[in-house]
Amino acid sequence: MNYKLRLCFKDRMGIVADISTILASSGFNIVSMDVDRSKDETHVYTEIENIELLIDQHGLFHIFDAIENFIEIQFIDTLPQEEKANRFKVVLDNMSDGVISIDRDGTITTMNKVAAEVFMCNSENIVGQSIKCLNLPQYEILKCLRGDKIDNIKQNLITANGRYQYLSTCKPIRDSSGRIIGAVEIAKEMQEIKKLARSISLEMDAISFSDIIGENQAIKEAIAFAQKIAPTDITVSIYGPSGTGKELFAKAIHTASNRKGLYIPVNCAALPEQLLESELFGYVGGAFTGGRKEGRAGLFEAAMDGTVFLDEIAEMPLGSQAKLLRLIQEMAVRRIGDSKEIPINTRLITATNKNLDQLVRQNKFREDLYYRINVIPIHIPTLKERKEDIPILLEHFLFELLIRLGKKISSITPLALQKLISYDWPGNVRELKNVVERAAFFSNDTVIDVDAILFSHELTPYHGNYLNLHEGELGSLKCQVSEFEKKIVFEALQKRKTVRKAAAALKISHPALLKKMQKYDIKLDRTVTTGSQMCQGANIQGNNK
Repeated sequence: MNYKLRLCFKDRMGIVADISTILASSGFNIVSMDVDRSKDETHVYTEIENIELLIDQHGLFHIFDAIENFIEIQFIDTLPQEEKANRFKVVLDNMSDGVISIDRDGTITTMNKVAAEVFMCNSENIVGQSIKCLNLPQYEILKCLRGDKIDNIKQNLITANGRYQYLSTCKPIRDSSGRIIGAVEIAKEMQEIKKLARSISLEMDAISFSDIIGENQAIKEAIAFAQKIAPTDITVSIYGPSGTGKELFAKAIHTASNRKGLYIPVNCAALPEQLLESELFGYVGGAFTGGRKEGRAGLFEAAMDGTVFLDEIAEMPLGSQAKLLRLIQEMAVRRIGDSKEIPINTRLITATNKNLDQLVRQNKFREDLYYRINVIPIHIPTLKERKEDIPILLEHFLFELLIRLGKKISSITPLALQKLISYDWPGNVRELKNVVERAAFFSNDTVIDVDAILFSHELTPYHGNYLNLHEGELGSLKCQVSEFEKKIVFEALQKRKTVRKAAAALKISHPALLKKMQKYDIKLDRTVTTGSQMCQGANIQGNNK
């Protein structure tokens, strides 16, 4: 018969030896024993087995009296280690990932419910058997017994229930002295990851401050300040060079404001003046040729109880600035061609990479509007000022690639990382994302080497890696001319910063440049777009912004 006991003694040396001796001499076998020291007392939890049936439960009360410093004995239903094991099993079985652990000999020590269902076995029966009895496609977990760490290896398992695709992460288990005593494998089901990725992509407007990556003090202070003012209705102006994440801050502020309405971004530089005003303020039927007969509500109306984000507000024409000033002052909008004003409750967030104060002195920006929108300024540091964040941003972008495209990059060489850190990053975080994605595509291995790190000035229309052409293949004349035109348009937009100014520099109309941008999938100050175009056997791969 088995008994579970809690024995209490005044703390001293040799208690465990005395207990073992008296139990053995009384015909008991020790199944398990756990010792807990608390202040000046020792508590011994033990399960014992009566192998000779000489002493019953009542007799146990007296056999410990002979041990020095004995205080009391209690019969208990569950040992502390059993409680811990049960809690651990409940946690494991409620995880959505499969979990398997082995000891140093490759024997299974733990298998949770999800893993048991995948492998179609009983976890209680499988514990104690070799890991190789599971017929895994790869035994990556065994590599951990020699100290390796495996991160997100894609695996395919064929079972009677069908194919199971998962990402496997394996790590060694070490004892207090650092010796490897086993390993654990966690399997994340691919369909669940894809569902999560789709969920994230469908809720981009729900970006929070936790999505802003950085440990630099300046960026942390900017985040803390933005969090503080987010719940208010106050107008916010975000300053920072292109690519620093101004819209990311705007979306996070909107999310934290708990406003029920929409978040609507507007790029003031991408729209001609008349179109910009009709988009922002709306119009009544018959206001101008080509408009809807019934008219149209503007974005400030559409964002009622929400947020309008005016990006590149420094590029807004002066006429539109005057109308925006009145809207802010009156908190009402007047549609084009209408005489009445419609009350609005819309928060305004603006952003620019220009010095508005200097533009005001040059009479290129209205002074009265400047003071209306510059209530709470937030300055975002450049990537050059926060280079210590490059490694964690790099890790974040590589994880996005894994989720979005299934492209697995496990590490980057020291030389490649040094090249990233040594660069000045005129395009800031957006440029870093471009470079990382380009490097991931150019890398044939799971490690990014320095040769795959290519900055914009290192790319030409005839760069072998950029065009992905085999040596000796030039592609058709039409293909090469198109690629060269794409490069010219891309560089003009980089230098001039706005569509209007780039069109003037190229001596073409504003609509013509917009058509070329659409043709080559070039987006100004927006998320990276990766596209490919086949042209008579030559593969053109762009990564334009």
